[in-house]
Amino acid sequence: MAKHTKHVGKMKNNSARVAIVYRTLPGDPNSALVVGTNGLTDAYHDSLMSLIDSDTGQQANELADVLAVRRFPDGSVMLQYLHAGGHLKKVPTSLVLMTPNAQTAQPLNEVNQMIAQERGVRIEDLAVTDGTEPKAAPVREEIIVPDSMLQETKKPVVIESTDDTSDPVVIAKQYRSKADKLAKDAANFRRMADAIDPPKVKETKAKKTVAA
Repeated sequence: MAKHTKHVGKMKNNSARVAIVYRTLPGDPNSALVVGTNGLTDAYHDSLMSLIDSDTGQQANELADVLAVRRFPDGSVMLQYLHAGGHLKKVPTSLVLMTPNAQTAQPLNEVNQMIAQERGVRIEDLAVTDGTEPKAAPVREEIIVPDSMLQETKKPVVIESTDDTSDPVVIAKQYRSKADKLAKDAANFRRMADAIDPPKVKETKAKKTVAA
C-alpha cells in the first residue's frame, strides 16, 4: 500500500497532484519547486512514486537529493529528465497543500514555518541544505551552502574540540577531517547543480586549411 508520507501534495487552486522537489528556494523562501505527477507517462509516474515511497525517499530531507542520483527506466537521471522536459514548476508555497494522507491537507508555507521553528532558523535558511540540524545561529552568505559548511567557512581557524589543541598533530588531524567534510559537501552540490542544469559541452570544429 502506498505510503506517500512525504514530498507529495496538491495544488490549492485546482487540486492537481504534485511531488515537492524543493520545499523552498534559495533567495525565495515563499516559492517551491514541484512536479505535476499527472503530466508524466505511466512508467515515469510509477518510478517517481516508487522512489518517494521507498525508505530512501522518505528519509530524504528534500526529494531533489535522491532525484539527482536515481534514474528512470530509460536510464536518464530523474532530476535532469524532469528539468529538461519542463516538468519542474516554481509555485507559491501558500498554494501547495501537503497531503501525507487522505485526512490531512496542510499548506506548505505553514509546514515550512513549523520546520524552521523546530530547527531554530528562519524559513530562508531551509533552502537547499544538507538536512543536518544547525549547531548555531544561521549565517548570512551570498551563496546558499549547508549549515555545516557555513560554520566551517565562517571561522576556519577555530577548533571546536575537547582534545588538547596545543598538539600540532591533533590540530592537523582535525583540519584534515574538516577538509574531507567540505570536499564531500562541495561534490554533492556540484552533482545536484549538474543534474538540474547540465554543463554545456563546447563543440570544437576543426579548422580547414586552404593550400596556398
